[in-house]
Formats: sequence, C-alpha cells, structure tokens
Amino acid sequence: MDGQDLTPRAACPVCEAPVLAGDVYCEACGHTLGAPACASCGAAAVDAEGYCERCGARQPTGRDHAETVLPGGAAAVTDKGLRRSRNEDAMALVDADGSVVTVVCDGVGSSPRADEASAVAVETAVAALARGVPQQEAFELAGRAVAKLATSVDDAPACTYVSAVVGRDGRVTLGWAGDTRAYLLPGGTLLTEDDVVETGEITAWLGADAGDVGLHVRTLDPQGAGLLLVCSDGLWRYLDGYAFPASGTPIEMAREMLRHALDSGGQDNVTIALIPLGESHG
Repeated sequence: MDGQDLTPRAACPVCEAPVLAGDVYCEACGHTLGAPACASCGAAAVDAEGYCERCGARQPTGRDHAETVLPGGAAAVTDKGLRRSRNEDAMALVDADGSVVTVVCDGVGSSPRADEASAVAVETAVAALARGVPQQEAFELAGRAVAKLATSVDDAPACTYVSAVVGRDGRVTLGWAGDTRAYLLPGGTLLTEDDVVETGEITAWLGADAGDVGLHVRTLDPQGAGLLLVCSDGLWRYLDGYAFPASGTPIEMAREMLRHALDSGGQDNVTIALIPLGESHG
C-alpha cells in the first residue's frame, strides 16, 4: 500500500470506527464517508433519501416551509406542521397576464409517495390554468400526470385538489375534488363542498386508483373588497370559532393563520393561499 496515509484521520460518524485519509466508505459498517451533515445531531451521516444514519432524523427540505408573494399582494404559505415528517401538501400561486391562479393539493396520506402526487398535480394544473385552459381540462391533465406515477393500482400516489382563477374583472372560478377548501373572507363563507362520507373518508382524489372522479366547478362575482382563502385541512380543521385576521397584508394574514394552526396542534401539513378580491384586487 505504497503512498497510502495509514494515519487515522477521524471516526466513522455512524459506527465510530477509525477511518483513513482517502477512504470513501467505512470498512466496518459500509457508511459512505463525506455525506452531508445532519441538521439534528451534526453527524456527517445523511443518506441519499435524506435521513441521518446515526440519529434517524429526516432532513429539512425546501417544502418544509415555503412562501410566495405576488406583486399585487396575493400570497401563499405552506408548512409541514408539527406532527408530520414531511410536507405532502403542494401549492402554486402565479400571475397570469393580470389574472391570479392558485392550486393547492394535499397528498393522501394512505397512498405511497403522496408528496410526489401533490407536486406533479400542482405543477401540471397551474401551468394549464395560467395559459387559459378551462378548469375541467386542467384537472384532467393533472389527473393523468398523477396516474403516471403509479406502478400499479396497488401502488398509486394520490392527492386531493382545489384551484382558483381570479380574473382581471374580479370573477372567481373554482374547481375542486376531495376536501381541500375555499372560503370568502372576511365572513369566512365556505365556497366548496367536501367529497367525504360520514366517517370522514374522502371519496374523490387524483390518482391511478381514483376511478371516474368528477370536478366540482363554481363561478362567482364577489361584491366589494375581500379575500379568497384556499387551504388544506391542516388549516380548516382548526377554523371552528376562529376569528380571521381583520387587518394586515395577505402574507401577514397567512402567517397569522399558520401560527393559529400550529398553536392548535399542527397535526397535519398546512397550506394557505390568500388572493385579494374586489376593490383590493390588483
């Protein structure tokens, strides 16, 4: 072994066996050396799946908490909450030539790779709606994109769906399937109807095992200034008796609602989008 430095340089961050300069893996346990450091315990032991091989902690990702604010004031925030290891919600909020488009999808927790389902549904639907595709067609495109993730009907990622387009004229068009919701503020009027049975199980979703799912579509012309709230159940489960913020910018109000959800237990991922309406729109 001419030329090899045999002086131990450190210990393996997983099993603490001595390792040598130039080693790429630990001969004792097989851990790949030079891995990223864990945000929880500090060990250089994060594997390719994002988990620390020493303490087991899942590493933060860009989806754990994200915020979007448009120049016209519309804003959205998503957060993994306090009880879930990852954020299976996904959201998008874009300006489309003066119209504001948002899509929120909540990964079905009982399905595999639910975070992938919500992400691809949002990406597909918001791109379609932003270029003027009708709600039904955008929903069908998103459904096909999610279905392609499945390896079989027994391995089918799934998500719920809600979308909103607020036109330059202030008209709102909603589309939804599942139990993601839309509300009209300041009064908190519920604009959608959940696809659920009495036991609380959802009856409509996107995925290869979804069957023939119909999209609910609703159009309304709000009068006066207000806000459209689009959210996942990580927020609305805590809205009984809740007084919505009466002032602040949309992003400030969204953050306040998120704090309320977290202070109330934060049992699920939380996603909130707020779009100004009426006199405040644009």
